[in-house]
Amino acid sequence: MAESSSVAQPPLRIGTRRSKLAIVQAEGIRDSLQKTAPNRSYEIETLHTLGDKDKSTALYNFGAKSLWTSELEEKLTSGQLDVIVHCLKDMPTTLPESCDLAAITLRDDPRDALVIKAGLPYTSLQTLPEGAVVGTSSVRRSAQLLRLYPHLRFANLRGNVETRLAKVDNPESEYTCMIMSAAGLERIGLKHRINQYIGSKDGGILHAVGQGALGLETRKGDSSTQELLNKLVDEKSTLACLAERALLRTLEGGCSVPIGVETEWVDQSEYFLRMRAIVVSLDGTQSVQDTIDATVRTKDEATVFGKELATRLVTAGADAILKDINTNRPLKD
Repeated sequence: MAESSSVAQPPLRIGTRRSKLAIVQAEGIRDSLQKTAPNRSYEIETLHTLGDKDKSTALYNFGAKSLWTSELEEKLTSGQLDVIVHCLKDMPTTLPESCDLAAITLRDDPRDALVIKAGLPYTSLQTLPEGAVVGTSSVRRSAQLLRLYPHLRFANLRGNVETRLAKVDNPESEYTCMIMSAAGLERIGLKHRINQYIGSKDGGILHAVGQGALGLETRKGDSSTQELLNKLVDEKSTLACLAERALLRTLEGGCSVPIGVETEWVDQSEYFLRMRAIVVSLDGTQSVQDTIDATVRTKDEATVFGKELATRLVTAGADAILKDINTNRPLKD
């Protein structure tokens, strides 16, 4: 019966990166679609992106904002894919003219997580000793942590989740611990490796724009796919993430600049959103941060909200910090 009904329409082709985490996320979207549209069939296609192929260059040194997306978007635009499943934090805030951010699903925990090398006795950032080496490829994480914990050291750590864990756990490696998104670890069954959640209320840092959420990208004008994906949209997650993306777009930052953000619904019934954000110099010695509250009920209001906080940060000196970072960015070999 399912076979005969799927003949009427071609399979919906879902594209994603080739890591275990990316595939698990795409499978979750496929499973959700199968529940809402059981008469349609679905195929997942994986692709190695530029960000996956070069696992040694620090993200900061790429200077690109589409490491994880551009090759998949080419297949989407040419009609070889119908939808791409992204970690929203990896999506540039400005998409190609031919593409749309069609849906943001229910957001998982947006915080970062600390994972200590197996066998070491430490339990939190606060217990790490002088000179402990934190593995991360994110200048957002390292800059904020340097500001809070100047006694720590940082070393570039790239690769998929399993690769990074193996590098940290290797007794011969320099790493004391690593930091990555809590949602990423939880989605692939590694929640037990989290030693500490490190949001701002946990003595930690502000997360990346869109972290913990999935973004579903489609071809502009593909109304039938948009209609399918509408059933997966989470309204509150969408409004919060669009506000965060508007902040980042206004500051003209990408995934490799130290901008941290945190949003929370203070009053669910009244749609009262609070957003805090920080811009930090790479050495952690200069920072600008602010917090604003507002009622946010529409996508337009979310965009205005994010822009307002960005403007306040710029007025307070964020533009000077970001300009200095981009001026002194090392050239990629």
